[in-house]
Amino acid sequence: MESPLRAVGVALAGALIPWLFWLSATVSALVTLRRGLRPAAPVVIAAALPAGWWWMQGDAIPLASILLVTLMAIILRERFRWGETLLAGALVVAVLIQLGVFAPPNAAQLIAQVRSQAPEIDNLLSQYAGQGVDVDMLARLMIAAVTALMVMVAAIICLALARSWQAALYNPGGFREEFHRFRLSKLELAGAILMALVGVVGALPGAALMAWVPLLVAGIALVHGLIGIKSMSGLWLVGFYALLLTTWPTLVIVLLLALSDTFADLRGRLASR
Repeated sequence: MESPLRAVGVALAGALIPWLFWLSATVSALVTLRRGLRPAAPVVIAAALPAGWWWMQGDAIPLASILLVTLMAIILRERFRWGETLLAGALVVAVLIQLGVFAPPNAAQLIAQVRSQAPEIDNLLSQYAGQGVDVDMLARLMIAAVTALMVMVAAIICLALARSWQAALYNPGGFREEFHRFRLSKLELAGAILMALVGVVGALPGAALMAWVPLLVAGIALVHGLIGIKSMSGLWLVGFYALLLTTWPTLVIVLLLALSDTFADLRGRLASR
């Protein structure tokens, strides 16, 4: 933060090295959060140029993550609301899915490899083909959806990391308090539900897929907040994330808790007791 040239160098180097794009995205978000888009433009460009080269090589995740996290950082800086930031990010990713941005150019080759190596998937796609479904289009959409979900998750993690760095530099402990009290407002929840309904009714799978992401993040923040209020061990968080990543019921429970928290303010009720 003291040397713009150093920030440019870190963003450039991170984007050049495979799987270090998250560092470039986080640095871009940090400078954007602190100084705004115009002062952060050289850092964003330095990160985006090498990521653009990776895009031409067939890897869309680095460039999409850097641009998305920068956009979300701009919104968070201006609005100071995580809910609006996450909804905007989810909407942008949904549009990119529908535009085919995340569909790989060699999708047909990838589908053929998967079908040859996984007989159960090949049988499933054959059944869909027998029902008149365009399995090639379905497979391309699935690949694009998985890629888009990875981009959205990477952007959220990078934005949270940048926000925590900003708090560590200028407001120690501020990010923990901010994240622990985050919950969707009723209007933000309505926006997420509307986005999901539009996706289902309008046959827009991108919107239906991304609409639940803000609610999931709110649920994760709720769990963090509850554990913080009760001063419980960090091992509880380790167990929570292990369950979240391995079991579907945990995911559903977290979404339902976040939905309830919008109306009942569970953290406020627990803290008052």
